[in-house]
Amino acid sequence: MTSPLRRTWPLAVVLAVCCACSVGPSVRPDVAVAQRPGETTGRTADAEQEPPPLEVPRTDLDWSDCTRTTLDTLGLGPGPAGLIIECAQLAAPIDQSSPIPGTFSLGVSRARLPQTPADAGPLVLTSGADRASTATLAALAAGPITDLLATRPVVAVDRRGIGTSTTIECIDTPGLRKAMLDLGQFSPPDPDGGDAADKVMTLSRDATVGCTDFLQPQELDFDAAHAADDLEQLRKAWGVERLGLLTTGNGAAVGLSYAAQHPDRLSRLVLDAPGSVRADAVTAAESRVAGQEAALAAFARQCAALACSLGPDPRSAVADLVRRASAGELAPVSSNGVLTALTDFLGAPRGDQQARVREFSDVLAAAGRGDVGPLDSLIGHTAAATDSDGQFIARCSDGSQWPTPGRARELRTAWAEQYPVFGPDAALSLLLCTAWPTTPPPELPATLDVAVLTLSGAADPVVGSAGAGSVTGAVAAAGAANATVAWLGSGHPVSTHSGCGQLAIAGYAGTGVLPPDGGACPG
Repeated sequence: MTSPLRRTWPLAVVLAVCCACSVGPSVRPDVAVAQRPGETTGRTADAEQEPPPLEVPRTDLDWSDCTRTTLDTLGLGPGPAGLIIECAQLAAPIDQSSPIPGTFSLGVSRARLPQTPADAGPLVLTSGADRASTATLAALAAGPITDLLATRPVVAVDRRGIGTSTTIECIDTPGLRKAMLDLGQFSPPDPDGGDAADKVMTLSRDATVGCTDFLQPQELDFDAAHAADDLEQLRKAWGVERLGLLTTGNGAAVGLSYAAQHPDRLSRLVLDAPGSVRADAVTAAESRVAGQEAALAAFARQCAALACSLGPDPRSAVADLVRRASAGELAPVSSNGVLTALTDFLGAPRGDQQARVREFSDVLAAAGRGDVGPLDSLIGHTAAATDSDGQFIARCSDGSQWPTPGRARELRTAWAEQYPVFGPDAALSLLLCTAWPTTPPPELPATLDVAVLTLSGAADPVVGSAGAGSVTGAVAAAGAANATVAWLGSGHPVSTHSGCGQLAIAGYAGTGVLPPDGGACPG
């Protein structure tokens, strides 16, 4: 793991020194994405028209085995027999167009199985700012569904400042970081008055000042477009002509930026559970909140069916727990802390689904009885994985049209009615990025001659389901063939939960041929 960049020197000084030294998954039958005998998509029916296979790197990175360390750190269990996870570092220019020299060290990992063909070209995975890409890959690799890794290796590249890339530590104090997680719930009131929205605005200002001071003059170089530049550095390091990309969530913005910047360097593009592209922050947040509420409903049904410790109405029990946390009855656990842990659980793949549901319900039930220790510990673990300084920078850089405090107050009231569990805090959290400097929207491809596969979940607590329509519209506008597969399950992303979804990806990655548009995978 690389040493963190802490807020001691400005980033430009650090980089100037560096540049001198370095250049419950769905396991039901996979029958939903099926074609009738002799049927094709009508786009690549002729074998002669099929794109070439994914390329094997001509030169490779300096890999080292990190299987046990990765799985233990992420708490993922042993994984399938023979699983190999390898780690490496890749040096990428902080800004290719800047006169200021310097590189950033990117964390890269590769997963494969004993049966993975040695001559199969890899897919490159990016999950953007939602979670470290290497953590997403580890979850995919450690799960019981092996259809994709059985056909080819998958290589994940962490975004700058996230996961195993060089850590950025620019938020001044642990207290500020914790207050941001809690949305200022336990922060002292402003002497001049003010409400919850004002508290979050103050947190946004303090965090933004700390991070922009540290990153200057390159504070705008941490968006999706620069993450796409980093993927291009991997292609060059490998010495291949084209990359095949598997994006999840917010990673769709990175993948589409790569397609826009390097259209002749792309051979496959999978948009798995994509976030909305070029949507304003409120629209993207509402899609996410709707997905969270749907995923909570799915969890509640599972929990009730198992006679879990939350009682006969688990959803009401969770809603009451959030209400009590919001009222300060579970201090030091805040309402947003509860929702952070809940969202992570609802999205995570679960090998032993019934045991995981019971275990999580026990943690929530204990908190309801006053024992908040296990829940507080879980919140801390989740925040470390999803709310780092690097993720704050990337999310604020990728977002657009953040609402005013007045608008956030209106949304907090409206969403309390429409999305009662997740809505109020989601509205407040929109203000965390309001002080961040505006970056250009992610570039979309003007033309694209690569067929694109999109997968979308019915109850996605990380991005919701609205993103699928926005990305397919962008792909169609670029003239690319495309197909969408709907997964009828709950969680994020599709590829870590659904064997049917993995088979669709594996088939497309192998041949470049899309499955029929409008297919569905069971939940």
